[in-house]
Amino acid sequence: MKVFDLRCAHEHTFEGWFGSEDDYLAQQARGLVTCPVCGGTEIVRMPSAPRLNLSGATARAARTARTDGAPAVPDRSEAVSPDAGKAKHALQALWMKAVRHVMANTEDVGSNFAEEARRIHYQEAPERNIRGTVSRDESEALAEEGIDVMPLPIPEGFKDTLQ
Repeated sequence: MKVFDLRCAHEHTFEGWFGSEDDYLAQQARGLVTCPVCGGTEIVRMPSAPRLNLSGATARAARTARTDGAPAVPDRSEAVSPDAGKAKHALQALWMKAVRHVMANTEDVGSNFAEEARRIHYQEAPERNIRGTVSRDESEALAEEGIDVMPLPIPEGFKDTLQ
């Protein structure tokens, strides 16, 4: 089993599990590897390390140390805050949690969303949480009628069982 770190064009990072590298390449060529966050198919494999080699950190510190007592100039590769990456992962995890909550606590009415939302709003149907699809024009028409809707893109993979 191969576990690859992957990233989509929108910089969402995720893991992909494949039987082999050839399996990954074959699935990617057929457009089967998609981002679980946005559904994008422009996926790149990121460098990954199976273990951390901490002895390299000591060697890097020695290379940047100055002998004249002046402060060391940090390596440009270390200029990005590690907190930024953590924040991005935390935000992605919160989004996934929100999507799971919506999927578990709403009824999918599919393309009948606008009609069903109106029926609920005008008390012609029982009040309940629904989700579905609408066009931009339908969404704007609902807003003009005072019916609040919130777009939440849900990738195809989420419409099945969530892991």
